[in-house]
Amino acid sequence: MRKRILLTVALAAFAGSALAAPVKTVKSGKGQVVAADNGMTLYTFKNDKKGVSNCYDDCAKNWPPFIAASGAKAEGAYSLVTRKDGAMQWAKDGKPLYFWVKDMKEGDATGDGVKGVWDAARP
Repeated sequence: MRKRILLTVALAAFAGSALAAPVKTVKSGKGQVVAADNGMTLYTFKNDKKGVSNCYDDCAKNWPPFIAASGAKAEGAYSLVTRKDGAMQWAKDGKPLYFWVKDMKEGDATGDGVKGVWDAARP
């Protein structure tokens, strides 16, 4: 009985964490940055408003949105923004998060400062 209870608690903890924002902090040439669990740096766009993404079409081809898995839940500084197509996008402190297509490996932060409107997300 005790093993069953412990297993249930462990599975519930795993499921809860699996639905939270899948992010981590990684070291880049620009210092510590927020990255997706795949290690790729995440960025914010100065033309977004809190809770609203303004990066679509050609913009989203170069700056793919960080889409949340079905059932994802907001937690702490991480929230969810509804995109025009109904997809849910992760946001940090209300700012939608994106990848940069030119980053190739964990720790790349080559999108930081692009056109003066893209910033690497910071912890």
